[in-house]
Amino acid sequence: MLKALVLAAAVAFGASAVHAQTQAPAPEPIQVMVVGAFHFDNPGMDLANAQIDPVTTPAKQAELAQVAEDLARFRPTAVAVERIATDTATLADQRWPEFTAATLTSNSDERVQIGYRLAALTGVSRVYAIDEQPDEGEHDYFPFDKVAAWAAAHGREAELNALIAEPGRLSAEMEANQRIHTLGWMLRDMNRRDHPMHGAIDFYYRLLSYGDAVEQPGAELNAGWYERNAKIFAKLMLTAKPGDRIVVVYGAGHLYWLRHFIESTPGFELVEANDYLTGR
Repeated sequence: MLKALVLAAAVAFGASAVHAQTQAPAPEPIQVMVVGAFHFDNPGMDLANAQIDPVTTPAKQAELAQVAEDLARFRPTAVAVERIATDTATLADQRWPEFTAATLTSNSDERVQIGYRLAALTGVSRVYAIDEQPDEGEHDYFPFDKVAAWAAAHGREAELNALIAEPGRLSAEMEANQRIHTLGWMLRDMNRRDHPMHGAIDFYYRLLSYGDAVEQPGAELNAGWYERNAKIFAKLMLTAKPGDRIVVVYGAGHLYWLRHFIESTPGFELVEANDYLTGR
Protein backbone atom coordinates (compact mmCIF):
# COMPACT_ATOMS: atom_id res chain seq x y z
CA MET A 1 0.00 0.00 0.00
CA LEU A 2 2.78 2.39 0.96
CA LYS A 3 4.64 1.60 -2.27
CA ALA A 4 1.49 2.38 -4.26
CA LEU A 5 1.09 5.76 -2.54
CA VAL A 6 4.73 6.65 -3.15
CA LEU A 7 4.41 5.63 -6.80
CA ALA A 8 1.24 7.70 -7.23
CA ALA A 9 2.91 10.71 -5.64
CA ALA A 10 5.94 10.32 -7.90
CA VAL A 11 3.74 10.11 -10.99
CA ALA A 12 1.79 13.22 -9.91
CA PHE A 13 5.00 15.14 -9.21
CA GLY A 14 6.44 14.13 -12.56
CA ALA A 15 3.30 15.23 -14.37
CA SER A 16 3.39 18.59 -12.59
CA ALA A 17 7.06 19.08 -13.51
CA VAL A 18 6.38 18.28 -17.15
CA HIS A 19 3.40 20.67 -17.16
CA ALA A 20 5.54 23.44 -15.62
CA GLN A 21 8.25 22.88 -18.23
CA THR A 22 5.78 23.05 -21.11
CA GLN A 23 4.09 26.25 -19.92
CA ALA A 24 4.93 29.31 -22.00
CA PRO A 25 7.42 31.67 -20.34
CA ALA A 26 6.01 34.84 -18.84
CA PRO A 27 6.03 37.76 -21.28
CA GLU A 28 8.81 40.30 -20.90
CA PRO A 29 7.82 43.25 -18.68
CA ILE A 30 6.88 46.54 -20.27
CA GLN A 31 9.15 49.27 -18.94
CA VAL A 32 7.68 52.77 -18.86
CA MET A 33 9.49 56.01 -18.11
CA VAL A 34 7.30 59.05 -17.48
CA VAL A 35 9.02 62.36 -18.15
CA GLY A 36 6.95 64.98 -16.36
CA ALA A 37 7.30 68.29 -18.19
CA PHE A 38 6.04 71.85 -17.97
CA HIS A 39 4.44 73.56 -20.93
CA PHE A 40 7.17 75.16 -23.01
CA ASP A 41 4.84 77.17 -25.26
CA ASN A 42 2.85 79.03 -22.58
CA PRO A 43 -0.69 77.81 -23.34
CA GLY A 44 -1.93 79.26 -20.03
CA MET A 45 -4.35 76.42 -19.32
CA ASP A 46 -3.37 75.42 -15.76
CA LEU A 47 -4.46 76.80 -12.39
CA ALA A 48 -1.04 78.44 -12.09
CA ASN A 49 1.05 79.19 -15.16
CA ALA A 50 4.73 80.05 -15.38
CA GLN A 51 5.84 82.29 -18.22
CA ILE A 52 8.51 80.23 -19.97
CA ASP A 53 11.25 81.88 -21.98
CA PRO A 54 11.64 80.77 -25.64
CA VAL A 55 13.19 77.31 -25.95
CA THR A 56 14.01 77.66 -29.64
CA THR A 57 17.16 79.73 -29.04
CA PRO A 58 20.54 78.07 -29.78
CA ALA A 59 21.41 77.87 -26.08
CA LYS A 60 18.13 76.24 -25.09
CA GLN A 61 18.28 73.90 -28.08
CA ALA A 62 21.68 72.70 -26.89
CA GLU A 63 20.21 72.03 -23.44
CA LEU A 64 17.33 70.05 -24.94
CA ALA A 65 19.73 68.08 -27.12
CA GLN A 66 21.47 67.02 -23.90
CA VAL A 67 18.11 65.99 -22.41
CA ALA A 68 17.44 63.82 -25.46
CA GLU A 69 20.88 62.24 -25.24
CA ASP A 70 20.26 61.46 -21.56
CA LEU A 71 16.90 59.82 -22.26
CA ALA A 72 18.24 57.96 -25.30
CA ARG A 73 20.33 55.82 -22.94
CA PHE A 74 17.06 54.13 -21.97
CA ARG A 75 16.89 52.83 -25.57
CA PRO A 76 13.15 53.46 -26.04
CA THR A 77 11.08 51.38 -28.43
CA ALA A 78 8.10 53.76 -28.38
CA VAL A 79 7.19 57.29 -27.32
CA ALA A 80 3.79 58.50 -26.09
CA VAL A 81 2.72 62.12 -25.70
CA GLU A 82 -0.13 64.23 -24.33
CA ARG A 83 -2.22 64.55 -27.47
CA ILE A 84 -5.64 63.31 -28.59
CA ALA A 85 -5.31 60.75 -31.39
CA THR A 86 -7.53 61.14 -34.42
CA ASP A 87 -7.00 57.45 -35.26
CA THR A 88 -8.54 55.69 -32.27
CA ALA A 89 -7.76 52.26 -33.74
CA THR A 90 -3.97 52.69 -33.59
CA LEU A 91 -3.57 55.79 -31.34
CA ALA A 92 -0.73 56.83 -33.66
CA ASP A 93 0.23 60.49 -33.20
CA GLN A 94 -0.98 62.19 -36.37
CA ARG A 95 1.50 65.07 -35.99
CA TRP A 96 4.61 62.88 -35.77
CA PRO A 97 4.93 62.17 -39.55
CA GLU A 98 5.18 65.93 -40.18
CA PHE A 99 8.21 66.31 -37.91
CA THR A 100 11.58 67.38 -39.33
CA ALA A 101 14.70 68.73 -37.67
CA ALA A 102 13.60 72.23 -38.69
CA THR A 103 10.49 71.85 -36.54
CA LEU A 104 12.66 72.17 -33.44
CA THR A 105 13.49 75.80 -34.21
CA SER A 106 9.89 76.80 -34.90
CA ASN A 107 7.69 74.80 -32.52
CA SER A 108 8.22 75.24 -28.77
CA ASP A 109 5.74 72.55 -27.71
CA GLU A 110 7.33 70.17 -25.18
CA ARG A 111 5.82 67.20 -27.03
CA VAL A 112 7.94 68.21 -30.02
CA GLN A 113 11.01 69.38 -28.14
CA ILE A 114 11.27 66.30 -25.90
CA GLY A 115 9.08 63.55 -27.37
CA TYR A 116 9.63 63.97 -31.10
CA ARG A 117 13.28 64.95 -30.65
CA LEU A 118 13.90 61.75 -28.68
CA ALA A 119 12.03 59.58 -31.20
CA ALA A 120 14.07 61.05 -34.07
CA LEU A 121 17.35 60.64 -32.21
CA THR A 122 16.72 56.98 -31.33
CA GLY A 123 15.05 55.92 -34.58
CA VAL A 124 11.68 55.23 -32.92
CA SER A 125 8.82 55.04 -35.40
CA ARG A 126 6.04 54.25 -32.91
CA VAL A 127 4.86 57.57 -31.51
CA TYR A 128 1.46 57.50 -29.84
CA ALA A 129 -1.07 60.12 -28.76
CA ILE A 130 -2.69 58.85 -25.55
CA ASP A 131 -4.41 61.87 -24.03
CA GLU A 132 -8.01 61.80 -22.83
CA GLN A 133 -10.42 64.73 -22.90
CA PRO A 134 -14.22 64.79 -22.52
CA ASP A 135 -16.26 64.72 -25.70
CA GLU A 136 -19.08 67.20 -26.15
CA GLY A 137 -21.73 66.61 -23.50
CA GLU A 138 -19.45 64.55 -21.24
CA HIS A 139 -18.54 65.64 -17.72
CA ASP A 140 -15.47 67.76 -17.02
CA TYR A 141 -12.49 65.81 -15.66
CA PHE A 142 -11.31 68.82 -13.64
CA PRO A 143 -14.40 70.78 -12.49
CA PHE A 144 -12.53 73.33 -10.38
CA ASP A 145 -15.17 75.98 -11.08
CA LYS A 146 -17.66 73.98 -9.00
CA VAL A 147 -15.20 73.80 -6.11
CA ALA A 148 -14.65 77.56 -6.30
CA ALA A 149 -18.41 78.24 -6.43
CA TRP A 150 -19.05 76.05 -3.39
CA ALA A 151 -16.21 77.71 -1.45
CA ALA A 152 -17.57 81.17 -2.23
CA ALA A 153 -21.08 80.14 -1.15
CA HIS A 154 -19.86 78.67 2.15
CA GLY A 155 -17.39 81.30 3.34
CA ARG A 156 -14.25 79.40 2.38
CA GLU A 157 -13.11 81.43 -0.62
CA ALA A 158 -10.09 82.91 1.20
CA GLU A 159 -9.08 79.45 2.39
CA LEU A 160 -9.26 78.08 -1.16
CA ASN A 161 -7.26 81.02 -2.50
CA ALA A 162 -4.56 80.30 0.06
CA LEU A 163 -4.50 76.66 -1.07
CA ILE A 164 -4.04 77.50 -4.74
CA ALA A 165 -1.40 80.09 -3.87
CA GLU A 166 1.13 77.25 -3.45
CA PRO A 167 1.05 76.27 -7.15
CA GLY A 168 1.35 79.96 -7.94
CA ARG A 169 4.42 80.27 -5.74
CA LEU A 170 6.03 77.26 -7.40
CA SER A 171 5.29 78.70 -10.84
CA ALA A 172 6.99 81.96 -9.88
CA GLU A 173 9.94 79.94 -8.60
CA MET A 174 10.10 78.12 -11.94
CA GLU A 175 10.20 81.40 -13.83
CA ALA A 176 13.19 82.46 -11.74
CA ASN A 177 14.95 79.09 -12.03
CA GLN A 178 14.84 79.03 -15.83
CA ARG A 179 17.15 82.04 -15.91
CA ILE A 180 19.87 80.42 -13.81
CA HIS A 181 19.45 76.70 -14.57
CA THR A 182 19.38 74.53 -17.67
CA LEU A 183 16.20 72.92 -18.94
CA GLY A 184 17.77 69.60 -18.01
CA TRP A 185 18.12 70.78 -14.42
CA MET A 186 14.52 71.98 -14.35
CA LEU A 187 13.19 68.70 -15.71
CA ARG A 188 15.25 66.71 -13.23
CA ASP A 189 13.92 68.88 -10.38
CA MET A 190 10.35 68.47 -11.58
CA ASN A 191 10.65 64.68 -11.79
CA ARG A 192 12.00 64.05 -8.30
CA ARG A 193 9.72 61.88 -6.17
CA ASP A 194 9.61 64.43 -3.33
CA HIS A 195 8.62 67.41 -5.46
CA PRO A 196 6.00 69.36 -3.44
CA MET A 197 3.48 69.42 -6.29
CA HIS A 198 4.34 66.74 -8.83
CA GLY A 199 5.58 64.06 -6.48
CA ALA A 200 2.47 63.99 -4.31
CA ILE A 201 -1.29 64.35 -4.40
CA ASP A 202 -1.74 66.49 -1.29
CA PHE A 203 -3.26 69.41 -3.20
CA TYR A 204 -6.04 67.27 -4.67
CA TYR A 205 -6.85 65.46 -1.44
CA ARG A 206 -7.12 68.72 0.48
CA LEU A 207 -9.88 69.66 -1.95
CA LEU A 208 -11.95 66.75 -0.59
CA SER A 209 -13.01 68.95 2.32
CA TYR A 210 -14.79 71.32 -0.07
CA GLY A 211 -18.29 69.95 0.08
CA ASP A 212 -21.00 68.68 2.40
CA ALA A 213 -23.33 65.69 2.60
CA VAL A 214 -25.33 66.94 -0.40
CA GLU A 215 -22.82 68.72 -2.65
CA GLN A 216 -19.31 67.27 -2.94
CA PRO A 217 -17.46 69.20 -5.65
CA GLY A 218 -14.05 68.42 -4.16
CA ALA A 219 -14.72 64.69 -4.27
CA GLU A 220 -16.08 64.99 -7.81
CA LEU A 221 -12.92 66.81 -8.92
CA ASN A 222 -10.76 64.05 -7.47
CA ALA A 223 -12.90 61.39 -9.14
CA GLY A 224 -12.67 63.16 -12.50
CA TRP A 225 -8.90 63.62 -12.23
CA TYR A 226 -8.46 59.95 -11.38
CA GLU A 227 -10.73 58.97 -14.28
CA ARG A 228 -8.80 61.01 -16.82
CA ASN A 229 -5.47 59.54 -15.73
CA ALA A 230 -6.89 56.00 -15.63
CA LYS A 231 -8.09 56.40 -19.22
CA ILE A 232 -4.71 57.79 -20.29
CA PHE A 233 -2.98 54.75 -18.83
CA ALA A 234 -5.56 52.40 -20.37
CA LYS A 235 -4.71 53.90 -23.77
CA LEU A 236 -1.02 53.38 -23.08
CA MET A 237 -1.77 49.72 -22.34
CA LEU A 238 -3.41 49.41 -25.76
CA THR A 239 -0.19 50.48 -27.48
CA ALA A 240 2.30 48.52 -25.38
CA LYS A 241 3.95 45.25 -26.40
CA PRO A 242 5.87 42.78 -24.22
CA GLY A 243 9.46 43.92 -23.83
CA ASP A 244 8.69 47.53 -24.78
CA ARG A 245 10.61 50.45 -23.29
CA ILE A 246 8.22 53.38 -23.57
CA VAL A 247 8.95 57.01 -22.80
CA VAL A 248 5.83 58.99 -21.90
CA VAL A 249 6.14 62.78 -22.13
CA TYR A 250 3.34 64.35 -20.14
CA GLY A 251 2.43 67.36 -18.03
CA ALA A 252 4.06 66.88 -14.64
CA GLY A 253 0.71 67.19 -12.88
CA HIS A 254 -0.05 63.68 -14.11
CA LEU A 255 3.08 62.14 -12.57
CA TYR A 256 1.50 60.84 -9.36
CA TRP A 257 -1.26 58.81 -11.00
CA LEU A 258 0.74 57.62 -14.00
CA ARG A 259 3.46 56.34 -11.68
CA HIS A 260 0.78 54.69 -9.56
CA PHE A 261 -0.77 52.81 -12.49
CA ILE A 262 2.59 51.67 -13.85
CA GLU A 263 3.80 50.46 -10.46
CA SER A 264 0.50 48.74 -9.64
CA THR A 265 -0.28 47.00 -12.95
CA PRO A 266 1.08 43.47 -13.51
CA GLY A 267 3.44 43.29 -16.48
CA PHE A 268 4.53 46.93 -16.19
CA GLU A 269 7.65 48.35 -14.57
CA LEU A 270 8.28 52.01 -13.74
CA VAL A 271 11.62 53.49 -14.77
CA GLU A 272 12.41 56.80 -13.11
CA ALA A 273 13.32 59.59 -15.53
CA ASN A 274 15.84 60.87 -13.00
CA ASP A 275 17.82 57.67 -13.32
CA TYR A 276 18.71 59.01 -16.78
CA LEU A 277 18.35 62.81 -16.62
CA THR A 278 21.72 64.26 -15.66
CA GLY A 279 20.48 67.80 -15.09
CA ARG A 280 23.10 69.24 -17.42
